[in-house]
Amino acid sequence: MQLQVPRRGLRALLWRASGGRISVGASARELSERVHLDRIRTPLTGWHTITVASSKGGVGKTTTSALLGLTLAEHRGDRVVTLDANPDAGNLAQRLLGYRAPATVRQLLEQENLDQLASFTEVSRFVNTAGRLQVLASDLDPAMSEAFNAAEYRRVLALLTRFFNIVITDSGTGLIHSAMTGALETTRSLIVTGKPTIDAAEGITTTLDWLIAHGFDELVRDAIVVLTCDRQAHSIDPAALREHFADRCRAVVEFPADPHLTEGGRIDLEMLRPRTRQAGRELAALVAEAFTWDFPAPDGFTTGGR
Repeated sequence: MQLQVPRRGLRALLWRASGGRISVGASARELSERVHLDRIRTPLTGWHTITVASSKGGVGKTTTSALLGLTLAEHRGDRVVTLDANPDAGNLAQRLLGYRAPATVRQLLEQENLDQLASFTEVSRFVNTAGRLQVLASDLDPAMSEAFNAAEYRRVLALLTRFFNIVITDSGTGLIHSAMTGALETTRSLIVTGKPTIDAAEGITTTLDWLIAHGFDELVRDAIVVLTCDRQAHSIDPAALREHFADRCRAVVEFPADPHLTEGGRIDLEMLRPRTRQAGRELAALVAEAFTWDFPAPDGFTTGGR
């Protein structure tokens, strides 16, 4: 079998220095990265919605939303936006921007002509930019965030899917608040987050059971479980936990402990450990697999994006 030419690291340096005469081939890590990047760049016709959810707080929803959005935006040429639908004044914008967002979803909803916004320039006044990723922030007043209901969520999402190809919703804590209902009814890919601890693992199970009981069994079957491994219970077997959720959902991805994420500040992909970036690419590749699936457009939504 012909060896793949290395593109980075000492292997690539040796290959270039020898004029290609000496090559031990690309490393397993580099080959894995190439596979992930090819899948991340899967062509997408129209738009795709992704909801990050859990019945518990503090289990990595916002971190997962941010890492997924940054990774997709870094490696794709289309438009990616993250939407903070947290009813408890979410901090997605702070994790992506490093400061309080000047524009929020509430300001967008206050536009009388919201449904008639006709250009990306008009819409871009209400989103914030984190590199190539766009962010639609929640209001920092919890009372205003709580007022973000299912009908308003659908209005915002219908607008976003006209101008963005990929919309990632950070749903915040809980499953029964109104905006979450709107997210679940319109999502195409579901990500459920947790940790390898007893209470967080039970939280994942509770989330999946609740979704099935409320008619979202197809979403559960195709869901991706993300385990944020900054804490781990000694009494839990990680392999058994992965196998358990892999039997219920499409895939399980583990985010390893990473000092940069633990700081709680603005997330910079370049500051992450290689294993963390690899996990982010793995998640993005799994999400992109669904870009070729056939999804019906919900009522009030167009099938294509710009």
